[in-house]
Amino acid sequence: MPETDRAPVPAAAPPRARNALSAVLLTLACLLVPFGVLASWAVHGLTDTGRWVRTTAPLAADPDVRRAVAGALGDGVLRAAGPELPGAAEPFVHDAARSFTRTEAFATAWDASNRAVHTAVLHALRADAPTAPVTVDLAPVVDRVKHRLTEDHVPFAHRIPVTHARVPVLPAGDVDRLRKGYQVLDAASFWLPLAAACFAVAGIAVAACRRRAVTALGLGTALGGALLILAVAVGRRLTLADLPDTLRGPAAGAVYDALTATLRTVSWLLCALGLAVALGGWLTGRYGPRLAARRRARGSAGPAADPAPEPTRARA
Repeated sequence: MPETDRAPVPAAAPPRARNALSAVLLTLACLLVPFGVLASWAVHGLTDTGRWVRTTAPLAADPDVRRAVAGALGDGVLRAAGPELPGAAEPFVHDAARSFTRTEAFATAWDASNRAVHTAVLHALRADAPTAPVTVDLAPVVDRVKHRLTEDHVPFAHRIPVTHARVPVLPAGDVDRLRKGYQVLDAASFWLPLAAACFAVAGIAVAACRRRAVTALGLGTALGGALLILAVAVGRRLTLADLPDTLRGPAAGAVYDALTATLRTVSWLLCALGLAVALGGWLTGRYGPRLAARRRARGSAGPAADPAPEPTRARA
């Protein structure tokens, strides 16, 4: 019988083209991972008021932060008093400020002021209203400090006036720039991790050797984590260099380290996870074929044949 015509079977893509496409996809995935982590940390780590307060709370016990706050408080009291205080009173004012930073009332004021400032700035970033300067009413903070001092039986604490005074935090120009940056980061925190995951899955799927693709993805992820660690260190130096002279010093470094602690932890986890995946892929490629060959050899050998029974002698 004559053979029937068969539909032509499309030829598979050559391995070289598949590997090139896989390399491009995996490279994009590895590049997007650190940027996605950075955007997610900025949006979900720095914009949660409760997490912000918990992160900054230990700074109230940091000696450098206490020293900086005491200096600022003392200078503020002296500027507010003006010529009413003699020059000899300056050391006593600074001693009183340093003593205050070692009390529980200071920790209460630290948490309350951080919560108030963070809430005000976050509301300005998320609001659709026209851009306006961010100000904070410190009356609730003063009221909490007054209540704390009264509980500690500090003399004349109940006479502390609680006045509503709006303290400027950010000018309108800075609010406008921060709002635009926040909108970009908010979108990037969702799309960048999603795109990185899609590129990674597609790169592994089209690769001619998926084990090598997984190994390359692990190495790229570890490299991205290392670059993110380097970026945090460089960002620390640049951030501290851009601060005014009055804000530079160990206190500003302690604040930066506290805020970026989660980002550094995630960066090290990326390095560890990427290296573990790469090591697993390398071990599978090196010892996997040997183990498979041993299993096939054992299966083909089969059970050993039983020995033939010895012939019995016939009885007479």
